[in-house]
Amino acid sequence: MAHTPVNHPARPVYRAIGGLTGLYLVAFGVLGIIASAGNEVLAQDDTQVLGQGTNLGFSLLTVLLGAAVLAGTVIGRNIDVMINQWMAYALMVISLAGLAFIQTEANIFNFSIITVIVLMVVSLVLLTAGMYGKVGTEEEQEAWQKARLVL
Repeated sequence: MAHTPVNHPARPVYRAIGGLTGLYLVAFGVLGIIASAGNEVLAQDDTQVLGQGTNLGFSLLTVLLGAAVLAGTVIGRNIDVMINQWMAYALMVISLAGLAFIQTEANIFNFSIITVIVLMVVSLVLLTAGMYGKVGTEEEQEAWQKARLVL
């Protein structure tokens, strides 16, 4: 039994939202690379991009994660659903770890509170896009509708 909607009417909207989120991650990463050029990869300084603390290492990671989300959006065929959900979970873990280490020497990505909040919001947006973007056959949609009506 599927736990997420199949062939949701707003699927194109959620797919576009996922793509825009990936584009934001890439743009943030590129701006972070530009802002932290010349610094150490895991520098803990006052480098900020769009009001968020970052460093070269986190900027590179953000570009990679955003590129993966964009690639999934372009490919489609439920690959975007899987990528959006896994990236959402990964960003949640990264943001919670960043929050746990924010005022310690273990803050390797130079996070600020704003960075943690933005990452958590981005991860929730990606998770929502992943949950409502699934495409399936008419039989899968009918089975999901029947299961939904039973609850």
